[in-house]
Amino acid sequence: MDPFVVVLVVVLVLGLVVPVAPAAQRVVDAAADVAVTTLFAVYGMRLSTREVWAGLRNWRLQGGILAATYVVFPVLGLVIAWAVAPLVGSPLAAGVLYLSLLPSTVQSSVAFTSVARGNVAGAICGATVSNVLGMVLTPLLVLWLMSGAGATGGDGATAGHGLDGLQAVLLQLLLPFVVGQLLQPWVGGWVRARRRLTLAVDRGTILVVVFSAVAAASSAGVWAGISGWAVAVLLAVSAALLAIMLGLTWWGGAALRLPPEDRIALLMCGSKKSLATGLPMASVLFPVAAAGVIAVPVILFHQLQLIVCAVLARRLALRD
Repeated sequence: MDPFVVVLVVVLVLGLVVPVAPAAQRVVDAAADVAVTTLFAVYGMRLSTREVWAGLRNWRLQGGILAATYVVFPVLGLVIAWAVAPLVGSPLAAGVLYLSLLPSTVQSSVAFTSVARGNVAGAICGATVSNVLGMVLTPLLVLWLMSGAGATGGDGATAGHGLDGLQAVLLQLLLPFVVGQLLQPWVGGWVRARRRLTLAVDRGTILVVVFSAVAAASSAGVWAGISGWAVAVLLAVSAALLAIMLGLTWWGGAALRLPPEDRIALLMCGSKKSLATGLPMASVLFPVAAAGVIAVPVILFHQLQLIVCAVLARRLALRD
């Protein structure tokens, strides 16, 4: 098993069982805010602006990735969240919907595309554009689809902060990214040459945000309503959602008449959702305690997509 997955599970368990005093929780929340801001600044410094523009001429591939990420996924998310709400409850169902609104991953999408001998440049561009647009599109989709009673079950527990949430995202996520992009011509090479540093920031932010959200949720008593049955249902739902998206992106690439390398890039980028972006955004868009519950489907889907896509990438690499 991936050591990071083991650490993530340990952090989840600690957040569940270790009592956190209110004063300590405020410190943890502040650390999470700093980590999130740092993460998106590093994103801005790491991603070359030239990479974003280089692959835009391949409009069928890029359009397919964006359509899968921000059209097909949300539609499926709405349907599945509505269907599973009676089984797992409104907060977890809202987490399934939130999962469907996230941008694609960057690192794993590109890595799996490379392993599968796909269009790496197209994957870099598609995943990067997905994440940049996701800074605005995901909060807007959350405000549109998750603010009403139909998406939140009417209890308000998982509703976002409305316009205040969008403003917080713009200030805490988009602004650091823009600043990072402005600094990128001078520091981008240095940051990209230190992959271990950026990986540590990436994963460290996830761990801090997970502990902050889960600990706050534990203090609020929201985990009492999450049963083993609910987790089993969420795993089954995640598997079904991933299988549907893998099929749609692969055969959709054929319908778009993409060459095999581009179909692989569409498969890997269009079927994934970003844990690194989703957890920090959840901590900004939702009340802290609600963010812990909403994070559960995101975490489960993320681990499942890594396992399945790793197997697929190795199989595709063996093609003639």
